[in-house]
Amino acid sequence: MAISRQAAAPETREVALYDRLPDTRARCQICLWRCTINPGKLGVCRMRRNDKGTLNVLNYSSVSSMAVDPIEKKPLFHFFPATRVFSLGTWGCNFHCVHCQNWEIACVEQPEGSGRASQYLSPQAAVSLAGQNRCAGIAWTYNEPTIWFEYTLDSARLARQAGLYTVYVTNGYMTPEALDVIGPYLDAWRVDIKGFSDSAYRSLASVALWQEILIVAVRAQEKWSMHIEVVTNVIPGVNDDDEQLRGIAGWVSRSLGELTPWHVTRFYPQHNMMDKPPTPVATLERALNIGKEAGLRFVYVGNVPGHDGENTVCYNCGRLVISRQGYVSNLVGLRGSACKFCGVDLNMRVTTKKVTNTNAGNNGE
Repeated sequence: MAISRQAAAPETREVALYDRLPDTRARCQICLWRCTINPGKLGVCRMRRNDKGTLNVLNYSSVSSMAVDPIEKKPLFHFFPATRVFSLGTWGCNFHCVHCQNWEIACVEQPEGSGRASQYLSPQAAVSLAGQNRCAGIAWTYNEPTIWFEYTLDSARLARQAGLYTVYVTNGYMTPEALDVIGPYLDAWRVDIKGFSDSAYRSLASVALWQEILIVAVRAQEKWSMHIEVVTNVIPGVNDDDEQLRGIAGWVSRSLGELTPWHVTRFYPQHNMMDKPPTPVATLERALNIGKEAGLRFVYVGNVPGHDGENTVCYNCGRLVISRQGYVSNLVGLRGSACKFCGVDLNMRVTTKKVTNTNAGNNGE
């Protein structure tokens, strides 16, 4: 779908959370790298620069990608199913994943060198475009939304005023402090859990503090009542062993609740990981069974079109509730957030009003 764009007009804004340090250094407090940045230098994400002791974000309203998507594409299966969401991405990332599927926008130091044009879109214009295109909400996606935290914060506030839902499609590497700033304005936290070991996160993204991602996800749910769905892209020889899959499934069940959806998705060779084969479907089905054994009620198989693992089946009565073909959903058995056949709660978010999640377990890890 074609969307009218505004002329390029890059903006620089001061970072929302940072510490001024001696010798005009600055420490960013947006993501868990907590970069200490010298004057004239950039942080890990390449989008935050120290200008004589003031930390500025360079991509405040620079849009690399935007589209009207089905919410199922995020993937979110229990959050406003069958609605359309206005999706926006910018440049850069705080991870540098070897298997990144959006490396053209995420793995760049300067947008000008990417071969793609950067467009300016103010938060007000983004909310307006969402309404014009009959979208129920806005999602910050395609690359890591934390990278333009200040823009998403301003946009989320406006979206809330306009009655739109808001979604972060995230690697989860945000500080608790930043989460608490944007938490009142975010409805969904669709988080990647890339593995469950130091070696998996190190080999995929060169990240050490991966267990902090788990803590932040629980905080998003328990403190801010965000709807949570977890995605694991299952990669042969990296995170497809039973120990890691059981670790992820057990953590989701204990810490987020048994009704939290877990998507196990098929890997396809991308970017700097072209030597790996696509994930065998049998591996994904094994992961699905591991999730069920851990007590999860909703485990979905992704990137395998036509697989029965895309559908939502009521765990209580066994009836089909939502059938899916690709990104097209047919709501055959849903009444509000419950199964229309037996009335059991299915953890379906169908309103932006935040409520306490009674399915949350303890903090686990």
